[in-house]
Amino acid sequence: MEFNNIVVHDGDVDGDMEGNEDHPLSPDPPIWSEIMRFFTNPRKPMILALARPDPKKNILTLVKAFGECRPLRELANLTLIMGNRDAIDEMSSTNAAVLTAVLKLIDKYDLYGQVAYPKHHKQSDVPDIYRLAAKTKGVFINPAFIEPFGLTLIEAAAYGLPLVATKNGGPVDIHRVLDNSLLVDPHDQQAIADALLKLVADKQLWARCRQNGLKNIHLFSWPEHCKTYLSRLASCKPRHPQWPKSDDQIETSESDSPSDSLRDIQDISLNLKLSLDGERAEENSNLDSTLDYEESSGGKNKLENAVLKFSKGAVRTTRKISSNERYDHSNNSSKFPMLRRRNWIFVVAVDCDNDDELVEIIQKIFEVVRKASPLESVGLVLSTSRTISEIHSVLISGGLLPTEFDAFICSSGSNIYYPSLNSEDSELPFAVDLDYNCHIEYRWGGEGLRKTLIRWAASIVDKNGESEEQIVTEDEQRSSDYCHAFKVKNPQRVPPVKELRKLMRIQALRCHVLYSHDGSKLHVIPVLASRSQALRYLYVRWGTELSNMVVFVGESGDTDYEGFLGGVHKTIILKGFCNSTQSHIHSARDYSLEDIVAFDSPNISRAETGSTTDGIELALSKLGVLNG
Repeated sequence: MEFNNIVVHDGDVDGDMEGNEDHPLSPDPPIWSEIMRFFTNPRKPMILALARPDPKKNILTLVKAFGECRPLRELANLTLIMGNRDAIDEMSSTNAAVLTAVLKLIDKYDLYGQVAYPKHHKQSDVPDIYRLAAKTKGVFINPAFIEPFGLTLIEAAAYGLPLVATKNGGPVDIHRVLDNSLLVDPHDQQAIADALLKLVADKQLWARCRQNGLKNIHLFSWPEHCKTYLSRLASCKPRHPQWPKSDDQIETSESDSPSDSLRDIQDISLNLKLSLDGERAEENSNLDSTLDYEESSGGKNKLENAVLKFSKGAVRTTRKISSNERYDHSNNSSKFPMLRRRNWIFVVAVDCDNDDELVEIIQKIFEVVRKASPLESVGLVLSTSRTISEIHSVLISGGLLPTEFDAFICSSGSNIYYPSLNSEDSELPFAVDLDYNCHIEYRWGGEGLRKTLIRWAASIVDKNGESEEQIVTEDEQRSSDYCHAFKVKNPQRVPPVKELRKLMRIQALRCHVLYSHDGSKLHVIPVLASRSQALRYLYVRWGTELSNMVVFVGESGDTDYEGFLGGVHKTIILKGFCNSTQSHIHSARDYSLEDIVAFDSPNISRAETGSTTDGIELALSKLGVLNG
């Protein structure tokens, strides 16, 4: 809330009202006269209640407490602001019943001249109503049976009103902060009357509550909320996963990290046997047995028994992968990826469907690195929707070595691989990051999700006369443990990614959906996996500063393209590449990319691409990268 516009009057009631009479140019707000006309003695302190005529607001108990306590009636007036009405018969039956009961109680206790219940007020009148109650040295009351928060209590306190509030719900926390109120049992009519009488009769208590409220009300302001929130964040101890270490591994800053940061959590609320059309899927005994095994095994056993899974085309190995073998990068004695030792990390995330274009971009970036800086100061990471076997084929076709890269983010961020020279001849020269897999498998549906997606894909058909052709089919060659891949024959006939993600959320399927290859491929990966989140993982795992990462992207790309255009890392947009996908997978976007991306940011630059590398060098220079 903001309280800068609130003016608190410290003057006496009599003095204030006489002052208004002497200064006709400063008339009282119109709502004051609407309220005052009800009272025989308008100078008595005002007990103010502001709530709609709803049974849960407990207005009837308040009127009974006021009507049956003669001392309170002699000392104070009661004002009930119960919304707006023209005729009681036109109100809802519930509200009409409450208002009718209030009028009957006023008649029963003969409260005419002591209770105000105006028919109309505007939202802009509410501050003036609070001011009037404060001028009469009155009290604000919220007698609801339960109050989730109590915004009116904070508003009233900002105008210097002491409070009487229900002890059920949010008012308890408000009282703890403001210390300007008396809490009561909303079912206890006598307790309500006693609390009101105590505040009205005891001027010292009234003044103390008023001052406490005015002194502490800033604690509910927006700047104070931000300050408190940020201070809590600053006081939180950073938590990082307890990564497995080999005996000869040097100590790192994660040595004192809590080991339970990435503890596996079984999500019993997620039932992946529901199909996307709302029907219950068939029982899957294999899935059940898998889940039973996982429940009987700890997170450590799962990591120790994890299977090195490559995309189709890569040969799987069944032997146990040690920490040393997993991260062996070269013949260097170090057992870590070279990522730790790089000053800069260049991430190639250009979504080229053509392999030759991708090789061309990589070679240009290599050329820039060779000319501008020692090779060991810059590391390269390839981030793509391709599988690891497809990446290997691209590198071979371009005459590139896997060891020229520090890491490979493949299958749209569902796997991270490192180059490895310890692989057997029958294997691809890569080692998978099993720690990353252990991280992203949180709430991953696995085989159950795959079967659900297959049923959904079968429902997407293209009717040609009497025949039907399935548009979306499973792509087994590109699928892996953490990426369910599908082929899309006609991208124009499938739902846009926004609608597909919404459909997944409605069915409580926790996953990340995206289109790639100009909409001809559909990838469904874990909710914690993406190419941008994989960069964050490299920062947490290996200490590679995000601000020292330079991400190269095209003019457009896969549906996760926007994830690379914001953040503390640098981004270079290569003109002339990936400028044809806008009409396909991004056509359903109902906003302009300029609306969400600050292209004038100092962390974003555009590079002209041609036969030379001058454009890339100029873009790097503008970003302050490799300037000597």
